[in-house]
Amino acid sequence: MDNRKYLPAIVITVIAVIILFAISSSVFYTIQANERAVLFKKFSGGLDKDNVITQGFHVKAPWNELIVFDVAETQVEETMDVLDKNGLSIKVDVSVRFYPKFDRVGYIYESFRKSYVSTLVTPEVRSTVRQVMGRYTAEEIYSTKRPEVEAAIRTETAEVLGSESNNIEMRALLIRSINLPDKIKQAIESKLQQEQEALAYQFRLDKEKSEAERKRIAAEGESAANKIINNSLTPSLLKMRGIEATLKLAESPNTKVVVIGQGKDGLPLILGGSN
Repeated sequence: MDNRKYLPAIVITVIAVIILFAISSSVFYTIQANERAVLFKKFSGGLDKDNVITQGFHVKAPWNELIVFDVAETQVEETMDVLDKNGLSIKVDVSVRFYPKFDRVGYIYESFRKSYVSTLVTPEVRSTVRQVMGRYTAEEIYSTKRPEVEAAIRTETAEVLGSESNNIEMRALLIRSINLPDKIKQAIESKLQQEQEALAYQFRLDKEKSEAERKRIAAEGESAANKIINNSLTPSLLKMRGIEATLKLAESPNTKVVVIGQGKDGLPLILGGSN
């Protein structure tokens, strides 16, 4: 059998297979769970930023460029020198966690390419930290208003990164440390200690004053009660109470009562004893 007549078909098949393997990476692709992608269509409109490609197996035209974004949460740590309200230099360590908004990766790429961390996130974090801390003194930042400062930095950074023009979702921002010059730090700590001692002393004074006031009020109440009682004890009342007591004793089955004449103030003189 003459196999030469099949040779052209075999050659064409081999060439087709080679071409298919050569272009397969340009046609078939897979997007992982932590990825999103967009296409740059060279011949039909350029960057298709509104159609975000999600995870899974996909096919595209070989001449279209695939742009893949890692959308997993990222952490950046920054150490920076900032100035407080009075121009004092403070060193601050900040950590921020974030990720690009999944459905906006095309817009992020259009504005910042894939280097959005260094061109967008880091500068905005540094800028916001400097702006917020510049509104407070070193003492407030270090001690008295630290929670307020941290909350302001978190809120304002999240608003800037999450704006429609930036499209970054901030998950957390933490101020790891605030370092002041040693002399300033010692002065602030000494002042805080003195304030705490003054507060403790004032608390003791207030407590003693409250106790003295309580005793005064109790004494005045007792004195007023005694006056009322003394004013109410008239001779007639005492005589009536004495008669009532005598009658009760007389009614008792265990008591013998002998009444002889009248005692002082007209009250009966009672002699007797229990059986």
